Amino acid sequence: MKSILIIFSFLVTGLTTIQAQEAAVKTGEKKAKSVASVNLIRGPYLQVASSHSILIRWRTDVSSRSRVKYGTAPGQLTQQADDANLVTEHKVSLTNLQPATKYYYSIGGFQDVLQGDNENYFITLPEAGQTGVYRIGALGDCGDNSINQRQVKEQVIKYLGDNYMNAWILLGDNAYSDGTDAEFQSKFFNIYKDDLLKRNPLFPAPGNHDYHDTDLSAQHAQETHQTAYYQNFSMPAQGESGGVPSKTQAFYSFDLGNVHFLSLDSYGKEDSAYRLYDTTGPQVTWIKKDLAENKNKGWVIAYWHHPPYTMGSHNSDQEEELIKIRENFIQILERYGVDLVLNGHSHDYERSRMMKGHYGPAASFDAAKHNISASSGRYDGADNSAPYVKDSVHNNGTVYVVSGSAGKLGGKQTTYPHNAMYFSDADHGGASMLEIQDNRLDLKWICADGTVRDQFTMMKNVNKHTDIKIKKGQQAVLTASFVGKYKWNNGNANTRSITVTPGTGVTKYTVADEFNNIKDTFSVYVSK
Repeated sequence: MKSILIIFSFLVTGLTTIQAQEAAVKTGEKKAKSVASVNLIRGPYLQVASSHSILIRWRTDVSSRSRVKYGTAPGQLTQQADDANLVTEHKVSLTNLQPATKYYYSIGGFQDVLQGDNENYFITLPEAGQTGVYRIGALGDCGDNSINQRQVKEQVIKYLGDNYMNAWILLGDNAYSDGTDAEFQSKFFNIYKDDLLKRNPLFPAPGNHDYHDTDLSAQHAQETHQTAYYQNFSMPAQGESGGVPSKTQAFYSFDLGNVHFLSLDSYGKEDSAYRLYDTTGPQVTWIKKDLAENKNKGWVIAYWHHPPYTMGSHNSDQEEELIKIRENFIQILERYGVDLVLNGHSHDYERSRMMKGHYGPAASFDAAKHNISASSGRYDGADNSAPYVKDSVHNNGTVYVVSGSAGKLGGKQTTYPHNAMYFSDADHGGASMLEIQDNRLDLKWICADGTVRDQFTMMKNVNKHTDIKIKKGQQAVLTASFVGKYKWNNGNANTRSITVTPGTGVTKYTVADEFNNIKDTFSVYVSK
């Protein structure tokens, strides 16, 4: 009888173990099924970037928790940031990062990884004021799901090669034709998801199509900003990325090294009344304050949607927003020494010389009066192609660029091209690439076929004379004020800096660029 009980107990124990194992398997399958049921719909994409932080966003099809793992080496994501809230719109901030540092990352929930490999990385922005080599892409009117949009993107990536694009900016009309969430998904996020969005921080500006959103009236959308654009993007409204806090998602500023950017809203309304051209309104009040507090930056660039000068698919002599922006607003930017203005809206590319003081219709433009420089600015050795030069004393002149063909393309007015525009092209799609190194700024227009059809260069505080005093036998280091190629008068040196040991008295040295457009002089005084 005892042996029967032992056998029965063994059978019951065995059965219990099997049931427990089966239950564990089912639990595991249930968990796996639960994890597998979370699908990545959008992203990841990088927002509100700074030298010490970044916001990573993504969307899932069902609510789940959020986790970002990150580290400075692939496969070694030793740090993490979590959000335990169940959401479909995931927003995770990474803080206490090192400036100008490459981080790899993965995204997912607490038990799963939705995406994360060697292609998921970003480089934090450099410290504000720090010089370096920076690249910023500018895409206008891009979101139309066209072949042109895809080709422009491909050529921008091809042009970059192994070089990192520190950020990219949007010049408005980012999803056609109504700026709905579905259009943002199919015509923007799906196009850039595998490359630019997950690796390069994005700083957008809104256009009129971003205010359409079919569920809202135009007036309501302009006043409340409750459109898909504002729900799909995050902006540094509290000054997280530098500049004066705007306390609104509609407009803001940020620093990228020694470059200060202002992203403005040319279509929405503040306090239900004020537009960008209303110079006493909240936006312009903030602009004046921000520009006044950032005069020490190497470069200042403003961008928004509606251009003050265009004869492409839109006419700046006929449309109210364009006329009033030109007549009332841009003189404020010129007064504060803004170097470059980037716009979209017209589905072409148009570019001025360095100019100032033209606020009337196209026919009133007088090159002799309004152009600060008669150069083409192309800086390629051709006739009349010197860089545009500014200095801290004479900080006059702005270059205006319409770059609205990164998706939408085509359209010319009967008065095309605009009198103020040195170069215009409505037949090719493209995007603009800013390349900034120290006191040199280059913009290149990269077309959908890979051709760079326009470019210009600006320099600041060059053509300098320097007096240096040393004692006999000492050395002096001479450094050119400009970035480029160098020709020194004392030999075959072609570096930016040279070391000299002159004899007694005064010895003069010169260094010129390769085209003899820029020239520095040095007088070295040697005492006994």
